[in-house]
Amino acid sequence: MLNPVVDSAASVLWLILPCYLASAFATIPRGRGPPMDFGRTWSRDGRRVLGPSKTWSGFLFGSVAAVPFGLLEAWLILEAPPDLQLVPRFGPTVLAAVPVVVLLAFGAMSGDAVGSFLKRRLGRPSGTRSLLLDQLPFVLVPIAAGVALFPGIFLGVFRPWSAIPWLLFFTLALHWGFNQVGFRAGLKKVPW
Repeated sequence: MLNPVVDSAASVLWLILPCYLASAFATIPRGRGPPMDFGRTWSRDGRRVLGPSKTWSGFLFGSVAAVPFGLLEAWLILEAPPDLQLVPRFGPTVLAAVPVVVLLAFGAMSGDAVGSFLKRRLGRPSGTRSLLLDQLPFVLVPIAAGVALFPGIFLGVFRPWSAIPWLLFFTLALHWGFNQVGFRAGLKKVPW
């Protein structure tokens, strides 16, 4: 342990990196393909369930593309000398890390869909900026699932309260940065 604050920051970033990558990779298909809600509306309010910007191509591409990076993380920390293993392992082997990495990648895209669902219920059109609903569900859903399914890993990272400000800082800063890059590269219609 070098410094509890630095260790907490490194652990949060290491654990949540597959979520950030899944969210960034989801823009690569550029919204092509069928929407996840297949154009259906929610019977209670008559609005789209998720909206046209949440497509199966983005969901699947983002999730699947992030998995190899998470597995690379799992391998790197397993191969690191013991005195350099400063961040959490995703499992005792790379194969054992697969469920954690899949949870992070697919959980991020599921959380993104949850955020869109909530935005539609609040009457926010697809593509409009919604502070916190645009940034937090894609990390909170996999964290909640991770705490339930892999408490040894997730509680080890998020039990110290110093992890929460780091989660917010990294999520808000990286979400903004990835969106700016995606917008300038023509992968996103809006820069948020």
